[in-house]
Amino acid sequence: MGRVIAVANQKGGVGKTTTAINLAASFAAAEVNTLLVDCDPQSNATSGLGFVKDPERVSTYHLLMGAATGEEALLTTELEQLWLIPSHKNLIGANLELVDQEAREFRMREALAPLRDRFQFIVLDCPPALDLLTLNALVAADAVLIPMQAEYFALEGISELLDTIERIRAALNPELAIEGVVLTMLDDRTNLAQQVMAELRNFFGDKLCKATVPRNIRLAEAPSHGKAALVYDPRSKGAESYIKLAKEIIEHQPSVASLQPSVEAFVAEPERAEATVEEISAPAAGEMDKSA
Repeated sequence: MGRVIAVANQKGGVGKTTTAINLAASFAAAEVNTLLVDCDPQSNATSGLGFVKDPERVSTYHLLMGAATGEEALLTTELEQLWLIPSHKNLIGANLELVDQEAREFRMREALAPLRDRFQFIVLDCPPALDLLTLNALVAADAVLIPMQAEYFALEGISELLDTIERIRAALNPELAIEGVVLTMLDDRTNLAQQVMAELRNFFGDKLCKATVPRNIRLAEAPSHGKAALVYDPRSKGAESYIKLAKEIIEHQPSVASLQPSVEAFVAEPERAEATVEEISAPAAGEMDKSA
C-alpha cells in the first residue's frame, strides 16, 4: 500500500508547491509510481506541470464533493511514472459546501483509498491555510512533510501546525506522523540560517531532513515552463537537492528500498540523470492535449 505524504505549512511562500512538484517528480524519476494531488485552489501544482486552467476537467473539487472517483481524475504527465490529480479555483467552494456534511474531514481519504495500491507514493500539495482542505489532506495522509525557511517568523508559525497535527492525531488520524522538516530557499552562509538550523535540530532531532533546498534560479524558472526542475534542468542545484530529499525519504520506506539505486544514479551521475530524463520526457507521437 502506498504512503501518503502531505506537504503542509500554513505559512505561505515557504516552497510547499515547489517541494510537492519536485519531490513527486524525483520519486517518479527513481522509477517509483507516484501520484501528485493538488489540494490548493490556486492550482499552482497543476500549472507547474504544464496543465492549463480548465473548469470542465475533473479535479480535487469533484473528489471532495463525491462527484467523481480518483481514477476518473488522473492525468498523465511528462514523466512516465508520475500522475496528477489537478485542482481548480472552484475548490474554494468546498470549504463552504462541506461544512454541514457528515464525515466531511474524511472525503479525501475515502477518495484516495482505491488508488493506494497503485502508487507507492501519493504527495498532497496543501493550501497555505489550516482550513477544511488542509484538514482533509492531513486526515488522508500517513505523514506530513513540512517545508520552511530558515527564519524566525517561520519558527513561530510551525508551532501552530504542530498543534493542529496533535489535534488531528487525537481525534481523526492517530497514525499521522511527521515525515520531516525540510529547509527551503536556504542560504547556509548566514548566521541566522545557522542559528535556526541549530534550533530546529535541537527540537526535531532526526526529523530535520539532511537534504536542504538552496535558493536556485532554475528551480524558480521551471514552473513557468510547466516542468519539474529535474526535467527543466537536471543538473541544477535545485533539482539535485530534491533528488537527495526523495532518496532520503525512500530510504525510510522498506517497501521501496530496493529502488534506492535508481535515485542514487541521479545524485552520483548527473550525465546519466540528464539522459534518462530526456528519454522519458521526450514528446511521444500523438502526445496528449493538456488543455483537454
